[in-house]
Amino acid sequence: MTNTITGKTKLLGVIGHPVEHSLSPVMHNAAIASLGLNYVYLAFPIKPENLEIAIAGFAAMGIVGFNVTIPHKQAILPLLSQIEPIAQAVGAVNTVSRKDHGWVGTNTDITGFIAPLQTTYHQDWSQKVAVVLGNGGAARAVIAGCTQLGFAEIHIVGRNEKKLQEFRRSWHNSALADSFQVHTWEELPKLIPQANLLVNTTPIGMYPKVAESPLSVEEIANLTLGAIAYDLIYTPNPTQFLQQAQNQGAIAIDGLEMLVQQGVAALKIWLQQENIPVDVMRQALQSQLSLK
Repeated sequence: MTNTITGKTKLLGVIGHPVEHSLSPVMHNAAIASLGLNYVYLAFPIKPENLEIAIAGFAAMGIVGFNVTIPHKQAILPLLSQIEPIAQAVGAVNTVSRKDHGWVGTNTDITGFIAPLQTTYHQDWSQKVAVVLGNGGAARAVIAGCTQLGFAEIHIVGRNEKKLQEFRRSWHNSALADSFQVHTWEELPKLIPQANLLVNTTPIGMYPKVAESPLSVEEIANLTLGAIAYDLIYTPNPTQFLQQAQNQGAIAIDGLEMLVQQGVAALKIWLQQENIPVDVMRQALQSQLSLK
């Protein structure tokens, strides 16, 4: 079944900058077509300076809901009428829906992040150490996910000390404030050997700079055999970071399943139904990636 655009077609989408590389439209439109619904999902490239006017425009246009990606996951908070507790706790929103003439923000990235760890690796995380590269909006969801899984230690590593300390302070009202420690990049040599889970939440390695990695070969050489390397980036697949990690004997997880599962959770909110065709969404992504 294919989507037919009519005068009654309802609009969903994703905002970000850049966002042209996003495969969310492929995934969501496949699900919508499978369900036979009159919706369409588009990618909207919104520059940071245009965020407020864009969200006002979305309200005027009657958009049902939208996803939020880099760099808007935190910047959008003041523009929302309501923020769900889980998004409030992490201080970042990735899914927005229209309700009672206002915007409601939540965070489905947490559900998406932990899904492949729960379904594939059945282990006691309470004795494990997570090392997270980056301190942006995506890192906030990873902290919540690792806390939910019960990790013994969560270490956040950032390059800019000022931004790192701002990140630390931004959690002072959160229930998760004491669940993690922050470190500068110089501390990586002592942290990577401890990591049972090493997560890249930075955009380094994402389109168009696909040959880059957040870590040097020398830095990732300290990763222990059998550790899990998880890159939230899903294209290219695999990223340079994951290739490096696999060369060290690590287990690699890319961002594809996280993308699928956070998308399923978002569609449940927007469409107000539970029977979301997850296999259709996953297959649509895999087919699209095979063409790249």
